Amino acid sequence: MQQLDDRKWKIFHAIIRNYLETGEPVGSRTIAKYTDLNLSSATIRNEMADLEEMGLIIQPHTSAGRIPSDKGYRLYVDRMMQESEADVKEINKILIDRVDRLETVLKQLAKLIANNTNYAAMISGPQYQGNKVKFLQLSKADEEKILMVLLVEGNIAKSAVLDVGMPVTEEELLKLNVMLNSALGGLTIDQINLNLITQLKDEAGEQKQLVAAVLDAVADAIRYDASTPQIYTSGANNIFQYPELTDGENARKLISTFEEKETLAKLLQSPDDSNDKNAIQVYIGDESPVKDMGDFSVITTKYDLGQGVQGTVGVIGPKRMDYEKVVGTLKTLREQLDDIYNRKK
Repeated sequence: MQQLDDRKWKIFHAIIRNYLETGEPVGSRTIAKYTDLNLSSATIRNEMADLEEMGLIIQPHTSAGRIPSDKGYRLYVDRMMQESEADVKEINKILIDRVDRLETVLKQLAKLIANNTNYAAMISGPQYQGNKVKFLQLSKADEEKILMVLLVEGNIAKSAVLDVGMPVTEEELLKLNVMLNSALGGLTIDQINLNLITQLKDEAGEQKQLVAAVLDAVADAIRYDASTPQIYTSGANNIFQYPELTDGENARKLISTFEEKETLAKLLQSPDDSNDKNAIQVYIGDESPVKDMGDFSVITTKYDLGQGVQGTVGVIGPKRMDYEKVVGTLKTLREQLDDIYNRKK
């Protein structure tokens, strides 16, 4: 609405947010404390009067504060959707470019590391850790089906079709969109706890089953499964150049390790007490997180593409490997990867 200037929008937005948090009508004194406009209560009352004339807020009864009208909710949601749609278009473009190129780069990088060190190399594809909900949109896909589009940090847009088993009106979807975005925005999966889920179900009333399905879908979309990352390998045959590793048992261990994704994932996991993304982890013999790797050494480091998008690069070799060369190679390649996909993205 052209008449809704920046000041009116901030006051209107504050009314919506405060009402969603408290469920109580919002007065001018509350808004004066809630916003950073530094306006008097009288000025805010004048602006609220304009918002009421525009039909965006209503006064439920005399001497009460204001609450959003259905028209106000619609404006609020439409504006959120417009802003998020622009974000999604830009994110999709970046994501397609980054993922397509990154997959090719990681495969080539594994070969490069293996050739440069003369050992076996492994790289985990990017995982999205600590994803936070940025925006959620529910819309009708069919009479009894709802399309959920979820935007999370890490430049990821995900969707799911929910079979709700009963008709849902546009007005109900509108209010659910406002409620869910207000409650879930900025939260990670760990922060969507039982108390919050119970609260949202209670607020949803007759649509509690739909809210439960949405929350399950959100959890599935942003859950991080560290046990099954995409892993690229190269140079396993290099290991057989070293006599101490060419006996049948060691060869079996190495082949088994490279064939089992879960085993490789363990090798590429950092210790729980390692918070430094630039740390180089060196496992010598029995220090390895994988059993029966006592005759090998493993060196790993993380790469970080920003916004929680991370992966790990690793090298497997004999215990007499050239540690200085491997560490130098990993540091250089990690810095180059960070530079290409993070600082210069």
